[in-house]
Amino acid sequence: MNQNQEVRSFLLQSLERDTEEKSIQWLKQKAQKIQESTSPTSFFLAFSQASRFFSKDLLSLSDQEKNQSSQIVSGFELAHWNRLQAARSFLLLYLPQEKKTWFSAINQLFETGDMHEQQALFAALPILPFQEDLLTRAIDGCRTNMTLIFDAISLNNPFPAAFFPEANWNQLVLKAVFMQRPLYRIQGLEKRRNSALAEIASDFAHERWAAGRNVMPELWRLVVPFMNDQYLADLKKVMNSTDELEHSAGALTLYQSDFAPAKALLADYPKLLSLVESGGITWEKIGKEYQDSRI
Repeated sequence: MNQNQEVRSFLLQSLERDTEEKSIQWLKQKAQKIQESTSPTSFFLAFSQASRFFSKDLLSLSDQEKNQSSQIVSGFELAHWNRLQAARSFLLLYLPQEKKTWFSAINQLFETGDMHEQQALFAALPILPFQEDLLTRAIDGCRTNMTLIFDAISLNNPFPAAFFPEANWNQLVLKAVFMQRPLYRIQGLEKRRNSALAEIASDFAHERWAAGRNVMPELWRLVVPFMNDQYLADLKKVMNSTDELEHSAGALTLYQSDFAPAKALLADYPKLLSLVESGGITWEKIGKEYQDSRI
Protein backbone atom coordinates (compact mmCIF):
# COMPACT_ATOMS: atom_id res chain seq x y z
CA MET A 1 0.00 0.00 0.00
CA ASN A 2 1.51 3.36 -1.04
CA GLN A 3 1.31 6.56 0.98
CA ASN A 4 -1.68 7.89 -0.95
CA GLN A 5 -3.64 4.71 -0.24
CA GLU A 6 -2.60 4.71 3.41
CA VAL A 7 -3.82 8.27 3.90
CA ARG A 8 -7.12 7.50 2.13
CA SER A 9 -7.64 4.46 4.34
CA PHE A 10 -6.80 6.40 7.50
CA LEU A 11 -9.12 9.30 6.65
CA LEU A 12 -11.98 6.94 5.87
CA GLN A 13 -11.37 5.01 9.09
CA SER A 14 -11.41 8.29 11.06
CA LEU A 15 -14.68 9.36 9.47
CA GLU A 16 -16.52 6.06 9.79
CA ARG A 17 -16.54 6.20 13.59
CA ASP A 18 -18.78 9.25 13.94
CA THR A 19 -20.52 9.59 10.58
CA GLU A 20 -23.82 8.18 9.30
CA GLU A 21 -23.50 5.26 6.92
CA LYS A 22 -25.34 7.10 4.13
CA SER A 23 -22.69 9.85 4.22
CA ILE A 24 -19.85 7.32 4.07
CA GLN A 25 -21.50 5.56 1.12
CA TRP A 26 -21.92 8.90 -0.66
CA LEU A 27 -18.23 9.65 -0.09
CA LYS A 28 -17.09 6.29 -1.45
CA GLN A 29 -19.30 6.58 -4.53
CA LYS A 30 -18.08 10.10 -5.31
CA ALA A 31 -14.45 9.09 -4.81
CA GLN A 32 -14.86 6.22 -7.26
CA LYS A 33 -16.52 8.51 -9.80
CA ILE A 34 -13.74 11.11 -9.46
CA GLN A 35 -11.08 8.44 -9.99
CA GLU A 36 -12.75 7.11 -13.13
CA SER A 37 -13.70 10.47 -14.66
CA THR A 38 -11.77 12.22 -17.42
CA SER A 39 -13.23 15.58 -16.39
CA PRO A 40 -12.81 17.42 -13.05
CA THR A 41 -16.51 18.36 -12.99
CA SER A 42 -17.51 15.47 -10.74
CA PHE A 43 -14.66 16.39 -8.38
CA PHE A 44 -15.72 20.05 -8.13
CA LEU A 45 -19.32 19.06 -7.46
CA ALA A 46 -18.45 16.48 -4.80
CA PHE A 47 -15.95 18.81 -3.09
CA SER A 48 -18.67 21.45 -2.79
CA GLN A 49 -21.50 19.07 -1.88
CA ALA A 50 -19.52 17.39 0.90
CA SER A 51 -20.80 20.06 3.31
CA ARG A 52 -24.27 18.50 3.02
CA PHE A 53 -23.03 15.18 4.34
CA PHE A 54 -20.26 16.04 6.80
CA SER A 55 -20.24 18.41 9.76
CA LYS A 56 -17.57 20.77 11.04
CA ASP A 57 -17.32 18.80 14.29
CA LEU A 58 -13.77 17.76 15.12
CA LEU A 59 -12.66 14.23 14.34
CA SER A 60 -12.54 11.89 17.32
CA LEU A 61 -9.07 10.38 17.38
CA SER A 62 -7.37 8.15 19.92
CA ASP A 63 -3.76 8.80 20.91
CA GLN A 64 -2.82 5.73 18.87
CA GLU A 65 -4.52 7.15 15.79
CA LYS A 66 -2.78 10.50 16.25
CA ASN A 67 0.56 8.69 16.28
CA GLN A 68 -0.47 6.58 13.31
CA SER A 69 -1.23 9.63 11.14
CA SER A 70 2.22 11.07 11.86
CA GLN A 71 3.82 7.75 10.96
CA ILE A 72 2.09 7.71 7.58
CA VAL A 73 3.18 11.27 6.77
CA SER A 74 5.80 12.88 9.02
CA GLY A 75 4.23 15.64 11.09
CA PHE A 76 0.71 14.98 9.75
CA GLU A 77 -1.69 16.06 12.52
CA LEU A 78 -5.44 15.49 12.41
CA ALA A 79 -6.31 16.46 15.98
CA HIS A 80 -7.54 19.88 14.83
CA TRP A 81 -9.28 18.69 11.65
CA ASN A 82 -13.03 18.54 11.35
CA ARG A 83 -15.02 15.88 9.52
CA LEU A 84 -15.72 18.07 6.51
CA GLN A 85 -11.99 18.73 6.06
CA ALA A 86 -11.26 15.02 6.24
CA ALA A 87 -13.98 14.17 3.72
CA ARG A 88 -12.77 16.81 1.27
CA SER A 89 -9.17 15.66 1.65
CA PHE A 90 -10.30 12.09 0.98
CA LEU A 91 -11.86 13.26 -2.29
CA LEU A 92 -8.70 15.21 -3.18
CA LEU A 93 -6.65 12.03 -3.04
CA TYR A 94 -8.83 10.39 -5.69
CA LEU A 95 -8.26 13.13 -8.27
CA PRO A 96 -6.13 11.55 -11.04
CA GLN A 97 -2.54 12.77 -10.64
CA GLU A 98 -1.57 13.69 -14.19
CA LYS A 99 0.34 16.84 -13.32
CA LYS A 100 -1.03 19.32 -15.86
CA THR A 101 -4.69 18.44 -15.44
CA TRP A 102 -4.30 18.00 -11.66
CA PHE A 103 -2.89 21.50 -11.27
CA SER A 104 -5.55 22.96 -13.54
CA ALA A 105 -8.24 21.58 -11.25
CA ILE A 106 -6.48 22.44 -7.99
CA ASN A 107 -5.66 26.00 -9.06
CA GLN A 108 -9.27 26.57 -10.06
CA LEU A 109 -10.40 25.31 -6.68
CA PHE A 110 -7.93 27.51 -4.82
CA GLU A 111 -9.13 30.56 -6.75
CA THR A 112 -12.89 29.95 -6.58
CA GLY A 113 -13.36 27.94 -3.39
CA ASP A 114 -15.06 29.43 -0.36
CA MET A 115 -13.27 29.95 2.94
CA HIS A 116 -13.90 26.42 4.24
CA GLU A 117 -12.91 24.83 0.94
CA GLN A 118 -9.63 26.73 0.99
CA GLN A 119 -9.12 25.70 4.61
CA ALA A 120 -9.34 22.06 3.56
CA LEU A 121 -6.95 22.59 0.64
CA PHE A 122 -4.26 24.35 2.66
CA ALA A 123 -4.46 21.95 5.61
CA ALA A 124 -4.09 19.05 3.16
CA LEU A 125 -0.81 20.36 1.71
CA PRO A 126 1.36 17.69 3.43
CA ILE A 127 -0.65 14.85 1.83
CA LEU A 128 -0.97 16.28 -1.68
CA PRO A 129 1.28 15.38 -4.63
CA PHE A 130 3.66 17.86 -6.32
CA GLN A 131 4.37 19.61 -3.01
CA GLU A 132 7.35 21.67 -4.16
CA ASP A 133 5.17 23.13 -6.91
CA LEU A 134 2.58 24.17 -4.30
CA LEU A 135 5.05 26.36 -2.41
CA THR A 136 4.10 29.63 -4.12
CA ARG A 137 0.44 28.93 -3.46
CA ALA A 138 1.12 28.33 0.24
CA ILE A 139 3.24 31.48 0.57
CA ASP A 140 0.52 33.55 -1.13
CA GLY A 141 -2.05 31.98 1.16
CA CYS A 142 -0.22 33.31 4.22
CA ARG A 143 -1.03 36.85 3.11
CA THR A 144 -4.65 36.34 4.10
CA ASN A 145 -6.15 38.06 7.13
CA MET A 146 -8.69 35.26 7.53
CA THR A 147 -7.67 33.34 10.63
CA LEU A 148 -9.29 30.10 9.44
CA ILE A 149 -7.12 29.97 6.31
CA PHE A 150 -3.95 31.28 7.93
CA ASP A 151 -4.24 28.66 10.67
CA ALA A 152 -4.72 25.89 8.09
CA ILE A 153 -1.33 26.75 6.59
CA SER A 154 0.66 27.75 9.66
CA LEU A 155 -0.62 25.59 12.53
CA ASN A 156 -0.26 21.82 12.93
CA ASN A 157 1.04 21.66 9.38
CA PRO A 158 4.53 20.35 8.51
CA PHE A 159 4.52 21.98 5.05
CA PRO A 160 5.91 25.47 5.92
CA ALA A 161 8.83 24.15 7.98
CA ALA A 162 9.70 21.71 5.21
CA PHE A 163 9.49 24.06 2.24
CA PHE A 164 9.38 27.77 3.13
CA PRO A 165 12.60 29.75 2.47
CA GLU A 166 13.86 31.59 5.56
CA ALA A 167 12.40 34.98 4.64
CA ASN A 168 8.94 33.52 4.04
CA TRP A 169 9.19 31.39 7.16
CA ASN A 170 10.03 34.47 9.23
CA GLN A 171 7.08 36.33 7.72
CA LEU A 172 4.77 33.47 8.64
CA VAL A 173 5.97 33.38 12.25
CA LEU A 174 5.82 37.16 12.62
CA LYS A 175 2.30 37.22 11.22
CA ALA A 176 1.32 34.50 13.69
CA VAL A 177 2.67 36.74 16.46
CA PHE A 178 0.85 39.77 15.05
CA MET A 179 -2.41 37.79 14.79
CA GLN A 180 -1.74 36.30 18.25
CA ARG A 181 -1.98 32.72 17.04
CA PRO A 182 -0.58 29.89 19.24
CA LEU A 183 3.09 29.57 18.32
CA TYR A 184 3.40 26.20 20.05
CA ARG A 185 1.27 24.76 17.25
CA ILE A 186 3.69 25.85 14.52
CA GLN A 187 5.57 22.70 13.54
CA GLY A 188 9.35 22.96 13.31
CA LEU A 189 9.46 26.28 15.17
CA GLU A 190 12.50 25.48 17.29
CA LYS A 191 14.44 23.86 14.47
CA ARG A 192 13.88 26.83 12.17
CA ARG A 193 14.58 29.64 14.63
CA ASN A 194 17.19 31.98 13.18
CA SER A 195 19.02 35.15 14.16
CA ALA A 196 17.02 37.35 11.78
CA LEU A 197 13.78 36.10 13.32
CA ALA A 198 15.08 36.74 16.84
CA GLU A 199 15.90 40.32 15.89
CA ILE A 200 12.48 40.78 14.30
CA ALA A 201 10.83 39.44 17.47
CA SER A 202 12.78 41.85 19.68
CA ASP A 203 11.95 44.81 17.41
CA PHE A 204 8.28 43.84 17.48
CA ALA A 205 8.33 43.71 21.29
CA HIS A 206 9.86 47.19 21.47
CA GLU A 207 7.16 48.53 19.15
CA ARG A 208 4.46 47.02 21.37
CA TRP A 209 6.04 48.41 24.52
CA ALA A 210 6.40 51.86 22.96
CA ALA A 211 2.67 51.78 22.21
CA GLY A 212 1.89 50.77 25.80
CA ARG A 213 0.84 47.25 24.82
CA ASN A 214 1.78 43.84 26.14
CA VAL A 215 3.76 41.25 24.18
CA MET A 216 2.47 37.71 23.71
CA PRO A 217 4.61 35.54 26.03
CA GLU A 218 5.45 32.88 23.43
CA LEU A 219 7.39 35.43 21.39
CA TRP A 220 10.45 35.03 23.63
CA ARG A 221 10.85 31.44 22.54
CA LEU A 222 12.25 32.83 19.29
CA VAL A 223 15.30 34.42 20.92
CA VAL A 224 16.43 31.48 23.07
CA PRO A 225 19.38 30.25 20.94
CA PHE A 226 20.59 33.79 20.25
CA MET A 227 20.55 35.24 23.74
CA ASN A 228 22.99 38.12 24.16
CA ASP A 229 23.16 41.36 26.13
CA GLN A 230 20.55 43.01 23.91
CA TYR A 231 17.96 40.27 24.37
CA LEU A 232 18.86 39.89 28.03
CA ALA A 233 17.84 43.52 28.52
CA ASP A 234 14.48 42.62 26.97
CA LEU A 235 14.12 39.68 29.33
CA LYS A 236 14.88 41.86 32.35
CA LYS A 237 11.92 44.00 31.34
CA VAL A 238 9.79 40.88 30.95
CA MET A 239 10.77 39.66 34.43
CA ASN A 240 9.80 43.05 35.87
CA SER A 241 6.31 42.73 34.40
CA THR A 242 3.28 42.35 36.67
CA ASP A 243 1.94 39.55 34.45
CA GLU A 244 2.54 36.02 35.77
CA LEU A 245 2.38 34.45 32.31
CA GLU A 246 5.10 36.79 31.08
CA HIS A 247 7.19 35.76 34.10
CA SER A 248 6.75 32.10 33.14
CA ALA A 249 7.79 32.79 29.53
CA GLY A 250 10.75 34.85 30.65
CA ALA A 251 11.89 32.16 33.07
CA LEU A 252 11.63 29.43 30.44
CA THR A 253 13.56 31.56 27.94
CA LEU A 254 16.33 32.20 30.43
CA TYR A 255 16.45 28.54 31.44
CA GLN A 256 16.72 27.24 27.86
CA SER A 257 19.42 29.75 26.92
CA ASP A 258 23.11 28.85 27.11
CA PHE A 259 24.03 32.46 27.85
CA ALA A 260 25.65 32.56 31.32
CA PRO A 261 24.21 35.98 32.34
CA ALA A 262 20.74 34.61 31.54
CA LYS A 263 21.29 31.75 33.99
CA ALA A 264 22.44 34.27 36.58
CA LEU A 265 19.29 36.35 36.12
CA LEU A 266 17.06 33.30 36.48
CA ALA A 267 18.79 32.42 39.77
CA ASP A 268 17.10 35.51 41.22
CA TYR A 269 13.72 33.78 40.73
CA PRO A 270 14.09 30.43 42.55
CA LYS A 271 10.35 29.59 42.54
CA LEU A 272 10.12 30.01 38.79
CA LEU A 273 13.35 28.07 38.31
CA SER A 274 11.91 25.20 40.33
CA LEU A 275 8.71 25.21 38.26
CA VAL A 276 10.66 25.12 35.01
CA GLU A 277 12.87 22.29 36.22
CA SER A 278 9.87 20.23 37.31
CA GLY A 279 8.07 20.67 33.99
CA GLY A 280 5.45 22.95 35.50
CA ILE A 281 6.23 25.58 32.88
CA THR A 282 6.30 24.62 29.19
CA TRP A 283 5.77 26.56 25.98
CA GLU A 284 2.60 24.60 25.27
CA LYS A 285 1.17 25.45 28.69
CA ILE A 286 2.09 29.10 28.24
CA GLY A 287 0.53 29.17 24.77
CA LYS A 288 -2.69 27.51 25.91
CA GLU A 289 -3.06 29.79 28.92
CA TYR A 290 -2.48 32.85 26.76
CA GLN A 291 -5.07 31.76 24.23
CA ASP A 292 -7.56 30.98 27.01
CA SER A 293 -7.01 34.44 28.50
CA ARG A 294 -8.05 36.01 25.19
CA ILE A 295 -11.41 34.22 24.98
